[in-house]
Amino acid sequence: MTVTIRPAVRSDAEQILAFITELAEYERARHEVIASVADIEHSLFGEGSTVHSLICERNGRAIGFAVYFYSYSTWLGRNGIYLEDLYVTPEQRGDGAGRQLLRHIAREALANQCGRLEWSVLDWNEPAIGFYQSLGAEAQDEWVRYRLDGEKLAAFARG
Repeated sequence: MTVTIRPAVRSDAEQILAFITELAEYERARHEVIASVADIEHSLFGEGSTVHSLICERNGRAIGFAVYFYSYSTWLGRNGIYLEDLYVTPEQRGDGAGRQLLRHIAREALANQCGRLEWSVLDWNEPAIGFYQSLGAEAQDEWVRYRLDGEKLAAFARG
């Protein structure tokens, strides 16, 4: 069964949102998904979008996706790629599709002289952690991620 990876297109927006929702359910955060198909169409495929997305297919059927964007490292003086989401449907896991998606992005990073490829994973997601470690990825335990969003972001911006 052949796996194909291709750039996502606007007509994939509904499928991408379905994958996002499945991933959020797995991560126990379904209630946090407020995106609509129109939001996905605009943010991923609208004019000036800086986000990239891939669709992973097996025998012509979408089985997963990835969303990523270019970041920058002042220390390296180079761009990097930040992987926002990587998801393969549960029944399609264990057959190399996730590895192929990640390798596709890694090759893009090298082709564009990026200094790193990075992502975040929930600390309780042992299957994902094991998968990433099997690739040679290393946890960055010394960094703590912070976030401002919603009303806290708005309040801070207002000063």
